[in-house]
Amino acid sequence: MEAKGLTLSIIFEAESANYGEGTGNVTSLKKISRGNGESYTYISRQALRYNIVNQMGEYNTPLELDGSVLQFSPEASIKDYPEIDLFGYMKTIKDSKTRSAKVRLSHAIALESFNYDLDFLTNKGLLDRYNEQQEKKKEKLKKGGNIAQSEIHKSYYSYTITVDLDKIGKDSNNDEEINIENKEKSKRIINLLETVKFLYRDIKGRRENLSPLFCIGGIYNRKNPFFENRLKIENNCLKIEPILDVMKMDKAIENKTSAGIIMGIFDNDEEIDQNLKPDNMADFFKDIKEDIKKYYEQN
Repeated sequence: MEAKGLTLSIIFEAESANYGEGTGNVTSLKKISRGNGESYTYISRQALRYNIVNQMGEYNTPLELDGSVLQFSPEASIKDYPEIDLFGYMKTIKDSKTRSAKVRLSHAIALESFNYDLDFLTNKGLLDRYNEQQEKKKEKLKKGGNIAQSEIHKSYYSYTITVDLDKIGKDSNNDEEINIENKEKSKRIINLLETVKFLYRDIKGRRENLSPLFCIGGIYNRKNPFFENRLKIENNCLKIEPILDVMKMDKAIENKTSAGIIMGIFDNDEEIDQNLKPDNMADFFKDIKEDIKKYYEQN
């Protein structure tokens, strides 16, 4: 099978979608800092993986304990469980066995800096209800509610998916060489793409829409995430220059790259359209899925 990779870099917009360890009554967002002192929130690749696998309907791989270590069952095979086919595994029960991820995710990192905004929270509604109940019973009222604060940040985020197309569905398990049918390989990657197209995340009583506003990539002979760290937003405009410079690096990149966009979001829609000729998002994903089908049919 010809060695090829799929890479997609995606921009979406979301709010306060991944929290880390807090201090006291303050819940902190996950964030990283740059040399200029700016901080940027992020959604971890583990969080993205969880949401993708769950929404693919493949969150069913059996688990076992090795002592206190929770891991995938040694009997679980990529033939039956797409989750470990796509995202890999480590098994230490019986013979140690690992499989690296064939679908790799980057963190989704904010494209706009974090300004340390806080949401002030109380349970006053519950306190009032409780005291009303107590008054009816003529019992002692509670003074003062509980107070908490959460960091909040609304931003564009960017992440990249890379897929080793020629390594999907291939593994060895208990001395058995596994190579599933190409039709099933195609089905798994198409299911992944369909999930990414409509991805969402439930967090603190909200459902955040992580579906793409802008997407760029394709199927290439080089398995490089070409557009990772190249998508930049400034004054609500997508910067075109870094994208064009990547495409100029190699004629094959330019010829095999396509883009999709939700119009009316960025202030430079016209510039994006003139330079990148993006499809609407539905057609972009339709074409990518057709390319996946052709790849597995021809190999």
